[in-house]
This record gives sequence, C-alpha cells and structure tokens, in this order.
Amino acid sequence: MMDGKSSVPTKPLYKQIAEQIEQRISSGEFGPGSYLPSERTLAKELNVNRSTVVAAYDELQAAGMIERIQGSGTIVSQDIWGLARTRVPNWRHLTESGSFRPNLPLIRKIRRETQENDLIDLASGELSTDLVPNQTLQQLMTPDDFPAHLGYEHPQGNWALRETLSLHMKAWRSIEAPATSIMITSGAQQALHLVVQCLLKPGDAVAIEEPSYCYSLPLFHSAGLRTFSLPVDRDGIDPKHLAQLHRQHRIKMVFLNPNYQNPTGTLLSLERRQELLAFSYEKGIPIIEDDPYSLTSFSREPVPTLKSLDQHGTVLYISSLTKIVASGLRIGWIVGPPTVMERLADAKQQFDFGHSIFPQWLANRFLGSPQFASHIDLLRTELSLRHDQLVSSLQDKFGDQVEMVGSEGGIHLWCKFKGEWSGEHFLTESVKRGVVFVPGHLFGAEQGYVRFTFGRATLDQITEAVSRLADAFTASGWSK
Repeated sequence: MMDGKSSVPTKPLYKQIAEQIEQRISSGEFGPGSYLPSERTLAKELNVNRSTVVAAYDELQAAGMIERIQGSGTIVSQDIWGLARTRVPNWRHLTESGSFRPNLPLIRKIRRETQENDLIDLASGELSTDLVPNQTLQQLMTPDDFPAHLGYEHPQGNWALRETLSLHMKAWRSIEAPATSIMITSGAQQALHLVVQCLLKPGDAVAIEEPSYCYSLPLFHSAGLRTFSLPVDRDGIDPKHLAQLHRQHRIKMVFLNPNYQNPTGTLLSLERRQELLAFSYEKGIPIIEDDPYSLTSFSREPVPTLKSLDQHGTVLYISSLTKIVASGLRIGWIVGPPTVMERLADAKQQFDFGHSIFPQWLANRFLGSPQFASHIDLLRTELSLRHDQLVSSLQDKFGDQVEMVGSEGGIHLWCKFKGEWSGEHFLTESVKRGVVFVPGHLFGAEQGYVRFTFGRATLDQITEAVSRLADAFTASGWSK
C-alpha cells in the first residue's frame, strides 16, 4: 500500500543467481575462459528448477559475461571487460531499470485477458458499443467544414473546442472557466501525468484516497513522490484526516475523485466539500479534482463539483469524454490558472507537439450539438438499469454473503464478500468461466473487496456474469 514507506520487492530467483555468479566472476573465482557448472548441475546444487538457471545464464549472456559453446558448455567470456568486441545490449535489464515503473503484474494480466479473450468484462472502465453515440459521431464526420489545415495545433488545444468547453462546463457543471484557462489533453490520464511531472518534485508528499484507482497507477512512485492515504467512507474522505496528514507530513497536493468515486462509487458530501475547500485555502494546498463521472447522475440531479464551489482558485479540475462519450476519442481537459496552463502546455508540446486536430474537431461538434443532451439522458438511464441489474443479480446469487456500496452514478459497484477467500484465486477461477473483474487490493483495500464495473457489459451479460461468478467464488476456496 502507498503509505509513504519505502518497500523493496524481492528480486526474482534467477536474478539473484545471476548476480551471485557475476560476483564470483568479478572476484576472479571464475576467470576468463573457465567453465561454469552445467545448467542441470547448478540447478541440482541450488535446489531450483533448471529453467531458473537457464534464465540466469540468459541474463549473463545478454550482459556479455558468458558464452555458450554448443557441445562444450558455458564459459566465462574471454573478453569479460569488453576490450576486443562489442556486447549485445542487456535489454531485459534495461526494461526493468528505467525510472518509470511498469503496471502491476496483475493489472497487466487483467488487461491482457480483456484484450485477447472473449470474456464478459466487469473490469474495463469504458462504455459498451451500444452506449457510444456512434451513429451521431459518424454523421458529424461528413460535413464540408472540416478544417483544411492539419498542422500543429495551439499547445493548449484547439481554440474552438476550448470555447465550447467553456460554455459546456458553465451549463453542465456550473464551472466558470474562460478558454484561456483550459488545456486539452489526451484523456484525463495525461493531465494527471502533466500535473505530477510539472508541479511536483521527488520527495514531495501527496494525499490520495484509500481505496483509490491511484493505487494502480505507477506515476506517483515513478516521480519519487511520497503518497499518504485518506480513508473513504460512505460520504467520501474526511477533511480532518487531511489536516492530520498535513501536520505530520506537510502535504503538497491532494488528488481526489470525489464524484461517484472509483472504485467505491461514493459521493463526497457537500459539508465535507466545503470543509475541504476551506482547509485548502487556509493552507494553500492545491486540490486536483478528477471528475469523469459527475454527468452520469442516475437521478439527473446536478453534482456540485469542487471546482464549482471553489471561490479562491485552489482546485485544478480534470475531466474527459472517456466515460461519457467514447474512450477512443482521447479527449480530456484540465482547468486552472493561465500560468499553470502555460507550464503544462509547454510540457505537453515537448511530449507530443500538441493534440491531433481531428478528435478535437469532432468533440467540438458533438459537445455543441443538441444530440449531446439526448445522449447523456440515454446514458444515465442505461447505466442506472445496469447498476440495478448488477445489484439484483448479486443479491440473488450471494444473498447476505456480499455487502455492496450502492452508487447513484458512475460505472462502478464496490462489494465486500464475507468469509475467507483469495481475490487472485477468485479472479483466476472467474477468468476460467469467462468473466473478468478487478480485485479490491489493487486499489489499496484489504482482502475481501471487489470492484465490478458495469459500463461495458449488457444487461443479459451482467446476469450471466454473476451466475458464473457464484461458481467461481465457490471454486476459489471460499469458506464461512
């Protein structure tokens, strides 16, 4: 868990063996041209699988330290210090030594399963094809007024789209933001990366929710930040916990997903929003509000975003079209002071020379069209039906074995299953039966929690998925 404490993961066994052999070579125990033990002999000596020794020798060969001679065995390189020849780059070592950390193995496994196999997807945070306004978008792609110029855009994004977003946020989110205070990004994820890279430095302390999707993001630790947890209850985070963290660790920035939070689906209460904003202003601590879900309110009641209540400019607001229109558009945006937008835009230009004009042009047309309102109305209805279907199916199959945090919007249902069981085993058995989800510990929760996402599956698929989940849960070793 991201509690600010440094933790060093155990190295794979083959790496440990490779390092030991490298030390023996460096010390002169194994000199240039000398033979190393055979793979089978060394495996028996170390009491490990032969494949582990093969991987260790692969590592040493890639580093140019050993040579394999067919029919003779494995010897230490005659040119161990690389004086007479070049070496093959140690690509395996390089891929694992970069400063940007890879996703957790289980996250990569879940993504691979959803991409490569025909599963009922209760894991992906995107919409099913029938919830994407494909027909409307296709109609909007055929007009004669497509911009002829396809050169680099303004670093902050297309001006017409930023003006439309300014009007959109005022009408739909009660946020006053001129076009000059808006920057277009490649989804909300890029906006978060830009904030972390440009506004923070290694060693800074930041606060995130617990549980939170941020636990599954490597960008905080890749940037060398110290992360501290704010527990989430049914009313969101408690600002009193933030005050305590700040006294102990001098929190530099707060990252929140307060509107139908991922993964719990909770909504930060109005009282806590006001208390949080007052504390932010008093201490000068910026709040990063990530808001992908506020327009999905099942009741159609408007959600008071933190930014709409922000009277002092302490909130940087991030949103996108990923969860409400189409993930493939890659349209996100960030709202903040012009000086901050200029800094972030300069960094974005260094990364990718600005966002492509085509998705910006299409997003501008759709947001400014009457079809947008009808699409959001349909989306709210459909998501509400899928949420209710998932809750009903879980109650039918699991009864009092499962506790659910019911949501009034968004695309996630947070569940706790009673008894003793393993989240990874539950996932493995579910994948065997054609269903994928995300175990709760990937969000920083204790064992027993699961996040089911209902934006991707149809109503019929949800019913079938829960039936398969019931079988998988029993097979995963559950006991009361």
